[in-house]
Amino acid sequence: MASINPVTDLSVEGDVAVLTLNSPPVNALSAGVRDGLDLGIKQALADPAVKSIVLICDGRTFIAGADISEFGKPPKGASLHEVQNTIENATKPVVAAIHGTALGGGLEVALTCHYRVAVPSAKCGLPEVNLGLLPGAGGTQRLPRIVGAEKAMEMVTSGQHVGAKASAEMGLVDEIVEEGKLRDGAIAFARRIVAEKRPLNKVRELSAKMEAARGKPEIFANFRKANARKFRGFLAPEYNIRCIEAAVNLPFDEGMKVERTLFMELMTGSQSDAQRKVFFAERQAAKIPDVPDDTPTIAIKKVGVIGAGTMGGGIAMNFLNAGVPVTIVETKQDALDRGMAVIRKNYENTAKKGRLTAADVETRMGLLTGGLDLSALADCDLVIEAVFELMEIKKDVFGRLDKVVKQGAILASNTSYLDVNEIAAATSRPEFVIGMHFFSPANVMRLLEIVRGDKTSKSVIATVMQLAKKISKVGVLVGVCHGFVGNRMLAQRQREANKLVLEGAMPWDVDRVLYDFGFPMGPFAMADLAGLDIGWTAETSRSSTLREVLCEAGRRGQKNGLGFYDYDAERNATPSPMVEQAILDFAAKQGINRRTISDEEILERCIYPMINEGAKILEEGKALRASDIDIVWLNGYGWPVYRGGPMFYGDLVGLDKVLAKMQGFQAQMGDDFKPSALLEKMVAEGKKFL
Repeated sequence: MASINPVTDLSVEGDVAVLTLNSPPVNALSAGVRDGLDLGIKQALADPAVKSIVLICDGRTFIAGADISEFGKPPKGASLHEVQNTIENATKPVVAAIHGTALGGGLEVALTCHYRVAVPSAKCGLPEVNLGLLPGAGGTQRLPRIVGAEKAMEMVTSGQHVGAKASAEMGLVDEIVEEGKLRDGAIAFARRIVAEKRPLNKVRELSAKMEAARGKPEIFANFRKANARKFRGFLAPEYNIRCIEAAVNLPFDEGMKVERTLFMELMTGSQSDAQRKVFFAERQAAKIPDVPDDTPTIAIKKVGVIGAGTMGGGIAMNFLNAGVPVTIVETKQDALDRGMAVIRKNYENTAKKGRLTAADVETRMGLLTGGLDLSALADCDLVIEAVFELMEIKKDVFGRLDKVVKQGAILASNTSYLDVNEIAAATSRPEFVIGMHFFSPANVMRLLEIVRGDKTSKSVIATVMQLAKKISKVGVLVGVCHGFVGNRMLAQRQREANKLVLEGAMPWDVDRVLYDFGFPMGPFAMADLAGLDIGWTAETSRSSTLREVLCEAGRRGQKNGLGFYDYDAERNATPSPMVEQAILDFAAKQGINRRTISDEEILERCIYPMINEGAKILEEGKALRASDIDIVWLNGYGWPVYRGGPMFYGDLVGLDKVLAKMQGFQAQMGDDFKPSALLEKMVAEGKKFL
């Protein structure tokens, strides 16, 4: 075996050259890998004894994509296009041998090989859309030539990974070889195609599978329409579709020009910048500077959950999904039965959609037990309370847990606002107390705010951070303060939204602006969905807020078809004349002179105070990084991914502009808009959050 460079080796077995890449962890297309590929293929072609070439990778995967760390840096070494040309124009057949995943640039390299074989466990895909990009090395032009335009659109706009069997059925893979014997299988295949004198297949020259879409623009129009809601606000899916259209309607080289132009437009745009930073930020969030990777952790073999309501049931499902036994405790049998029945129904509904088998449902339910006393949690390694958000109740629960749960177990609160230090003080083991703030629905939402108390041990933090990953959550470590990161910033938006409605806007104006910004819904539509009467009681209501006025008028939100909006039987919303009049009356009663408010002011007053509050959170050390704040908002509050999070958005707008607006609003409307000292400092020094 000859070494081409540090990450590439070339060996010859009889008449087959085997070019092996070994660039851990995922054989990404770094400059070294590209150079090795280019030189290795050329050396094999120059060897008269070689009749065919196998491209294979060591480690756990085939080429899993581009080296993202090289994005935005000066190019060096052979370009990917040069490597592909070397492979595609080779005078001897080149066979890609795929295991693990062939993703992005990896699949684009494989598509320039003349043949592709894979083991049954392998997967192929073009996931660039998830980084706000499109396949920029011919993927959008070659893929539809193999799988057809419609399947290609589906793959490039979803980023889906396609298994080996499906890949073979659509022609993406020529043959499936035995698991664990990829090298031998690929060499045998290479010898066979030479013996059978098969042609040097160039994907770029295929056209049969695209004929069905030629001259039929309705195929693309229908696909756009069917996915309009999912693609809303994103540029990359639309640009991917345009590239597939070009593949169908233009010669290959012309289509490549379209792909390149649109790729560069995305690559240099703010959306891809945002999505790439999110990609790295999510991984960075798992790193805690003072909690090293080798910190000892606590084995979590059994979990207890207090409360079988919507939140408690959802929390329990996360652990059941991960194969961890759960004991769920309620105060009354009917509440316990109801909660466990809801969990079963949720699983059965998932099974009806084909995402679980009936056996899976029974396996998960078999891990769940119920109880009516905290003593049922005595042997749990982790107990999470999900009871009413009232400090006295939380402290009572933790005081009792401290007496019954074994020593060494972690006691966690699902509180969304309250002081974890005060809760921990109700126990004799504050070092084992931590906040685990799940978001509703807890079995769906990805975010887990992990709240570090003053005395929480590093071992407990490390355990819960690892556990977040195990239950498919994005764990973000935050400090103790009212509302932590997410809700503390949300309060800024809520305050301004409510003020804007009294000053001159209508709820549907505010909701429209924030929806157009990219949120799934605005604050008033969200209030209707949650229920206007959450925390409201008729006995204490005094018409002191607009919400109280609406609740007193019998408006509860979507649950009874009357909230800030009026709802029909299908829950379609229309602006309510009654609410409009109630707002006018309430504003007059408060002595507010209403005025015309622009969409620009609505957006700035809802968003800029959030950015400012994020700066205060960083200033106080309640978040480790600005990117952690963005991850909280992206995964817990519906911030649009293509806008990168509030702190990224502040950088994008310009922190000097944010500061100037906050100062202007402060002069007009008071200290709700007082700029953070950190924001002022960063502007003075010309710095950014990210």
